[in-house]
Amino acid sequence: MPPRRLPFLAAGALAVLLSLSPLAGARDKKDAKVENAHRFAVIGHGVTEDGDARLKEALADSSEKSLAFVVLNGIKGEKESCGDRLYQKRRDMIEKAKRPVIVSLAGSDWTGCRNSLNRTNAIERLNRLRELLYGEPESLGLEKIGVTRLSASPRFRSYAENAHWKIGKVLYATINLPAGNNHYLPAAGRNSEYEDRTVANRFWLNRLFAIARSDKAEAVVLFSEGAVRPLYLGNPEGLRGLLRRAPEVKDGFEATRQQIQARAVKFDGKVLLIDSGDVPGKKPQIEWKGNIGQLSVGAKAVEVDVTVGKKAEFAVGDAKQ
Repeated sequence: MPPRRLPFLAAGALAVLLSLSPLAGARDKKDAKVENAHRFAVIGHGVTEDGDARLKEALADSSEKSLAFVVLNGIKGEKESCGDRLYQKRRDMIEKAKRPVIVSLAGSDWTGCRNSLNRTNAIERLNRLRELLYGEPESLGLEKIGVTRLSASPRFRSYAENAHWKIGKVLYATINLPAGNNHYLPAAGRNSEYEDRTVANRFWLNRLFAIARSDKAEAVVLFSEGAVRPLYLGNPEGLRGLLRRAPEVKDGFEATRQQIQARAVKFDGKVLLIDSGDVPGKKPQIEWKGNIGQLSVGAKAVEVDVTVGKKAEFAVGDAKQ
């Protein structure tokens, strides 16, 4: 046997010995534990007029190493400036966070913005946020995690705020659904942004559930500001249905609500929707109907424990959901 092959044989033998050692076994168990259980945090949209202090405190409170990532809903309050200086300042603050941070846009970040002539410049501000916060295929924060953005699709290059990432057997994703009826404007001829984004979101949801099925994910978790609330879907029957009147204003979440409901029915795992909707007087908790769960955190910051195995389980605080 040629001498030059001995080092390779020795290395191979060493690898076999290491794989049989107690240390290797402990490593395998640790890796399996990470895959089977993790924790993440959600910071609900609570930014008002003193956004710097609130954001700094929230990021500090969610700096534990046990958190796989943090989702931040909204970077500024409705009454705060829409200028580049504030946007950049908030991004710089988020970049100093110890954990990976994924920003989920809130309506107050862009929908109410107006220029010096008091005309809406919501779309221009939304595009600026996309450039500033979502230019790379990774999270913000000192520690990064990779994400895949909808903007990677040539047809939807503008929609970088929609991103997905996977931990273990759970697929996570953000989707731009702002509170305030999803930025649907009742006046005729003013809904091009809403209509275009609805098309992009429809494509995005189809892709997410296709990935989840292909990867045999145990759960899909969606983050948004607006509360889609498909738990309360259903066609009223009998007299109640006959007496129901059509709403005066179109429901801006209706198309997304129906799509999620339809996709969830065909998905073997769980679908958890997390939003910044307010539930006055109640501690944030997950409400389940079938395989769809709804968690509204309001302005609070909450942690969610996740375990996977035969099926995904989610726990908020000390209450298993």
